[in-house]
Amino acid sequence: MVSAGCDLLLAGGRVFTQEEERPWAEALAVAGGRILAVGEGDELRPLAGRDTRVIELGGRLVLPGFIDGHIHFRDWALSRRLLPVAGCASREELLAVVARGARRAPEGAWLVGRGLDESLWPEGGLPGLEELDAASRGHPLLLYRRDMHLALANRAALALAGVDRRTPDPPQGRIERDARGEPTGVLRETAVHLVGEAVPPPGRQEVLEAMESAQAHLHRLGVTGVHDMRIMGGVCGRPGLRAWQELRRRGRLALRVWCALPGEELEALAGLGLESGLGDGLLRLGHLKLFADGSVGARTAWMLEPYRDTGTCGMPLLPAEELVRRIARAQEAGLAVAVHAIGDRALRELIAAWSGLPPSPLAVPHRIEHVQMLRAEEVAPLARLGVTASVQPVHLADDMAMMPAAVGDGSENAYRFAQMLAAGVPLCFGSDAPVSDPNPLLGLKAAVLRQDHQGRPSGGWYPEQRLSLARAVAAYTLGPARAAGWEGELGSLRRGKRADLVVLDRDIFRRPPQELDQARVEMTLFEGRVVYLRRGSGLGG
Repeated sequence: MVSAGCDLLLAGGRVFTQEEERPWAEALAVAGGRILAVGEGDELRPLAGRDTRVIELGGRLVLPGFIDGHIHFRDWALSRRLLPVAGCASREELLAVVARGARRAPEGAWLVGRGLDESLWPEGGLPGLEELDAASRGHPLLLYRRDMHLALANRAALALAGVDRRTPDPPQGRIERDARGEPTGVLRETAVHLVGEAVPPPGRQEVLEAMESAQAHLHRLGVTGVHDMRIMGGVCGRPGLRAWQELRRRGRLALRVWCALPGEELEALAGLGLESGLGDGLLRLGHLKLFADGSVGARTAWMLEPYRDTGTCGMPLLPAEELVRRIARAQEAGLAVAVHAIGDRALRELIAAWSGLPPSPLAVPHRIEHVQMLRAEEVAPLARLGVTASVQPVHLADDMAMMPAAVGDGSENAYRFAQMLAAGVPLCFGSDAPVSDPNPLLGLKAAVLRQDHQGRPSGGWYPEQRLSLARAVAAYTLGPARAAGWEGELGSLRRGKRADLVVLDRDIFRRPPQELDQARVEMTLFEGRVVYLRRGSGLGG
């Protein structure tokens, strides 16, 4: 029996510990920012002293704090202030949003939006330059597709960026052109950054305010940790790490942050002797991020068979042999790597090449981001690599309608969660925000039901790949903790671990999975401190 007193006692609830010897408990005590004890109420109530805050849970569910294993945090934080194009259900609606933004913006100001998804539109197809120019009324316009591997620019934006018929395609990118060789406004992969870099960058204070606001939003979702996975072009690289450090210095950081590093800086990082895991309990240097290919939505994921609607096979962003050379160099330097790989050919080439490397001696496992189009015969070789599969189940719900037109029967290879887990591949769940909604409950629902946001199909999309709720919760808590080497501190609820946890208004294990996204976060604790309390929850205690 623990004899020391506690600062906080949560009692009368359902505590899902994720600890094998005692998966369920009724109460949890916190002292000094860490879990002091987990057990039954009559065991733990004697720990409460005169100054202990006691919260009666009334049967509510307690989980370890969610960790978003793949988010572009700075980019998502800033995107919350941009044109609201995400969810536009038609080309007409998108152009109306742009037109409203143009009317309100100061003369000459850039219009930027993120999250367009033409696969939701009944008419399909992207708007052309004439439509974009008319809606934007002379303002330079840049609209990022939901997956951020494609963007649309109008003529004013192309002109300010100096992109014209003479501009060559950048390495790992493509400027779409008409029959005369003129840019159409469609930019793929790194070509996006030709225009993106012409957009005036936000000021330091604007970034910090956006990130603090976004942090508070994650607390409302029960998220207490993130793996900040930079995108190509440095948008979430150097500026993001600086912002995290400033929040840390100001004492305003209330998330565990595992901050990925730009792959193009490999030699500089190795030369400085920086290693994955450097940092403290709040902010650590993470994996070195590399890119093997693009995305299915942009038709740039590298596929074995041509896309049904374009006849192309996507594009490799780095040859497999070069990826493996960089992996070996990073491993030698003490840097774990995270490789973005979505298409089945990209994954096949990467797994085969990686299999020739010696086992990693690093404390933090390497990982592959997305692992979306994985053929059945590649699952066992992937498991033998010992790398983490960092996947985003909410993409399944977002992308399901698009997949038949893109890959047809190849859709059976998408999101093999159950098969990977059965083979021993460690799973780490995340959202990929701003690509998808960062609400973990949406990710859990997608993993358990494999349905779109309207509940289709009724029996689930390739239902043999569904996960149990317990497995899905583990992939959103223990999975990211292990992927970052945090499992001794986070991911489950036991004595000595950090008191990062979330209280839900209902026991989702006892309710139909169709109701998962209806559950509400009542309270979020970070290091035993309440960082979010839902108004009217009755947990003010």
